[in-house]
Amino acid sequence: MAQEISEFGKVFLFLAVGVIFVVLGFLTSRLIRPHRPYPEKLTTYECGEEPKGSAWIQFNIRFYVVALIFIIFDVEVLFLYPWATVFKQLGAFALIEAFVFLGILTLGLAYAWSKGDLNWVVPTPNVPQMPTKKFENPRKKKAQETTPNAPETVS
Repeated sequence: MAQEISEFGKVFLFLAVGVIFVVLGFLTSRLIRPHRPYPEKLTTYECGEEPKGSAWIQFNIRFYVVALIFIIFDVEVLFLYPWATVFKQLGAFALIEAFVFLGILTLGLAYAWSKGDLNWVVPTPNVPQMPTKKFENPRKKKAQETTPNAPETVS
């Protein structure tokens, strides 16, 4: 009695062989590779620079907006490549459709531009104020502002 494997059995067998293949690859690499960790090797590598500070900082939302706009237009322009390969076979109607497509992309870009999503916000610099009087100590001035009835001393 020869039994055939059902379609689900074939999928399960394929997944099981894939998992076994990956696990055997990891085990083999762990047995063969040298394992000599040291502090320099275990540090995070960031473009050749030593990492400073925490990686958990808040990014400006503009990074994400510009990235999303780029991805949208990049993927949409990608649709023009298949059209360009068969352009001669499609004729004038395809040329009109391509111009309509590019017009819609241009309108989308104009809309994003008009909303200000392409403008990059530059933060205003925080420049410390220098003392205006000669030999004025800014720390004493700040202390006098907090205690208005304090006598003025000269040092």
